[in-house]
Amino acid sequence: MAKNLVIVESPSKSKTIEKYLGKDYKVVSSKGHIRDLSTSGKYGLGVDIEDHFKPKYTTIKGKKKTIDELKKDVKNASFVYLATDPDREGEAISWHLYDTLGLQENNYDRVVFHEITKNAVLDAFQHARKIDQNLVNSQETRRILDRIIGFRLSKLMQAKTGGKSAGRVQSVALKLIVDREREIEAFQAEEYWTIHAHFKEFDADLFQKNHKDFEIHNEVEANEVLDQLSNAFKIESVDKKVKNKKSKLPFTTSTLQQDASNKLNMNAKRTMSVAQKLYEGIELADETVGLITYMRTDSTRLSNEFIGSTYQWIEAKYGKEYLGYVKMAKKTENVQDAHEAIRPTSIERTPENVRPYLSDDEFKLYRMIYYRALASLMKDAKTENTTVILDNNDYQFKATGQVIVFDGYLKVYQDYEDTKENTLPPLDEYQSNVIVSNDITKEQHFTKPPARYTEAKLVKAMEELGIGRPSTYATIMDNIKTRGYVVLEEKKFKPTEIGFEVTDRLQEHFSHIINVKYTAAMEEDLDEIAEGKKVWYQTLEDFYKDFEPAVKEAFDQMEKKAPEKTGEVCPECGSDLVVRKGRYGEFVACSNYPECKYIKAQPKEEVVVCDCPNCDGKIIERKSKRGKLFYGCNNFPKCKTAYWDRPTGEKCPECGSMLTEKKDKIKCSNCDYEK
Repeated sequence: MAKNLVIVESPSKSKTIEKYLGKDYKVVSSKGHIRDLSTSGKYGLGVDIEDHFKPKYTTIKGKKKTIDELKKDVKNASFVYLATDPDREGEAISWHLYDTLGLQENNYDRVVFHEITKNAVLDAFQHARKIDQNLVNSQETRRILDRIIGFRLSKLMQAKTGGKSAGRVQSVALKLIVDREREIEAFQAEEYWTIHAHFKEFDADLFQKNHKDFEIHNEVEANEVLDQLSNAFKIESVDKKVKNKKSKLPFTTSTLQQDASNKLNMNAKRTMSVAQKLYEGIELADETVGLITYMRTDSTRLSNEFIGSTYQWIEAKYGKEYLGYVKMAKKTENVQDAHEAIRPTSIERTPENVRPYLSDDEFKLYRMIYYRALASLMKDAKTENTTVILDNNDYQFKATGQVIVFDGYLKVYQDYEDTKENTLPPLDEYQSNVIVSNDITKEQHFTKPPARYTEAKLVKAMEELGIGRPSTYATIMDNIKTRGYVVLEEKKFKPTEIGFEVTDRLQEHFSHIINVKYTAAMEEDLDEIAEGKKVWYQTLEDFYKDFEPAVKEAFDQMEKKAPEKTGEVCPECGSDLVVRKGRYGEFVACSNYPECKYIKAQPKEEVVVCDCPNCDGKIIERKSKRGKLFYGCNNFPKCKTAYWDRPTGEKCPECGSMLTEKKDKIKCSNCDYEK
């Protein structure tokens, strides 16, 4: 008897879902995208510009075998369910599968679930639908836009600057970093001073004169103030207020990336990789289940089912007095509310209970997601805030204190909040009395320039400005790093020389496109296409009629950057030697190319990765004849130990072979062990 066929994206999901559905279903994986735009046609764009930007697709290299297997499965199936990810990209993958596999309207359905649990999956099959073509059109438009801008501007930058690439969102993100660096370079520090009074149990800071704010600009002014002060301070007022401290909303993709960076020291790429594993399914003692909901979301909404079960959990575990309320985010233009927030799939799967089945990173990320969602439904914390104003010869000093009087959501989220208690002595009865300071000091300061962007701050800025989508931020930041446009200094982005150069050249000719306002407006256009409010190809036509003339003009008018001279001369023709950029990095060659083809031999620097496990040599970075990076012993050919993936230097606990790292995954080079 023919089975129902379910096609998902990820192989790791297929086994879990097949267990849920039972023997009447076969679940297989497309292993991600199966098609992409071809590189045929004008400029290699893969679209017919004259025919409403009609795309031409080609099978992704290495996917023919997968497609052939899927076609066989479809032929033997009674019905087909397309169960790719619940976002626009997932919708587009389903459409590509539909088109490539020759499915018909009467023999397929689209299934969408936001968490991989038995109930969620079974419920999704009860609410199957057809492919949403508007979502497909939106994703297709995004892909074509990125292809046109990426291909045309990248070729321009390669020809004129030596830069490797440019992109619709990538170049705007880089511009933010470059603009910030120029603010820092232009910044002029200003001197200022502060005055502090030290008492037996607390300190107070000067903040007013005659109850008006004022500044101390230099040491002379600071000394003048000190000369007017005595050791006697009159307590002018003691003000106590109880304030509510609200918990934060559950995580979105953006806020998860920010907090993972700030609190867990995990970059965006690593965060999304770990979250993907938690979503797709973890093998527990008695089941394989997804621990979190879909991790690509702009929404802070929680399902009624989760709210209800969590309220019961809070009341049973912490008491009725800890029950909170459902918090709502401010409505913003760019939010996609089709999904829930990122939350645990079950509040009963505590981080502590599932700890034995998770890696360190999985546990840390799951724990933060779990307690963030739990805390969002708990009662506000209450703090008693005390403000003491002291007067000294018409100069007012202030001391503050804070005490938690009800912990509320902090009962579970204290580890992730910067809520410090600062107790002041009981001063109420001393009001109008005089207390004596042990010491009064002055302190010099200088204003600081704006801080460089960390990953977390760049993610926050891009989200607030409406640039791109949170699901793409990790890739964007990885691109500008690997292209050599930025470097990380103390975990902060600093633009390189080529980063400045590419940004400046793009602004000379494409400031109307490579800017925050235009990029954010394009995101709104894509949203309207997804909602069926705009015709997708009209958006592309409107864009292209202004873009292409600007590209042609730039190719004609933009000066080519001269290569940097080394100060040496060519030993063969006497011309200057210059630094050129090639496929595998920088090299020194003759400026008289192609008449003179001299290339200076570069001394090979051995990049040691770890000790060789099979001899007394070192595993170093090497390149194959085709330029592909691999890792081999420096005692070759005596020792032929080699790995395609980067070795960690650690041994596999199961077989003793070398552990290797690839795409943030730690795997054994010999067996199926994965860390």
